[in-house]
Amino acid sequence: MRKTARTARATVVALVVGLALASCTDDSSQDKENKAKQAGYDRLVAQQPAGRMEYSPTREAINQWVETWGKRGKLSYVYIQNAKGEYGYFVMKGLPVPRCKMLTPTEKVESHNGAIAVLPQPGMDGTYTTGSTCNAYYGFDATTGAYMEFTVGTNQSFFLFDKPMTMPEYASARQLGPTSVKDVGKQP
Repeated sequence: MRKTARTARATVVALVVGLALASCTDDSSQDKENKAKQAGYDRLVAQQPAGRMEYSPTREAINQWVETWGKRGKLSYVYIQNAKGEYGYFVMKGLPVPRCKMLTPTEKVESHNGAIAVLPQPGMDGTYTTGSTCNAYYGFDATTGAYMEFTVGTNQSFFLFDKPMTMPEYASARQLGPTSVKDVGKQP
């Protein structure tokens, strides 16, 4: 009896291992195409390896952005162009922020019995958002602290600078917020 049970177990184990190995060596058309794609990629990389940069202008630009905007009290000059090509401007404390940015996670990943679900989380105001407010920006006026919000898209663009612009299209821009470029120039 014991020998028969061992033989049966050995047969089952061999069958399971055989099936597992067979499933690992699946030769479907997708597998064949994936292997061909990988082989082609490997050949191209061997013939044309990625070059190595001695210097990264991208990293320099990011570090310069951090140096420019990473200071408390830094002002931004937001010039907005409408569909008619007319310009207006705001002077804001810091950078304008897209309304879809949050300080808390907007999603939570949960798994149960191998199933994964991505669940939305409420925002700071206790409500849920779809993230569709990324074309709306807000900030605070440079001298009064007044809340300001604007949208971009639909023939309206904004241009952000860390100093007032003197080019003709910007120099003649209409003041849209409480602070003018002249007001900021008078501050110590």
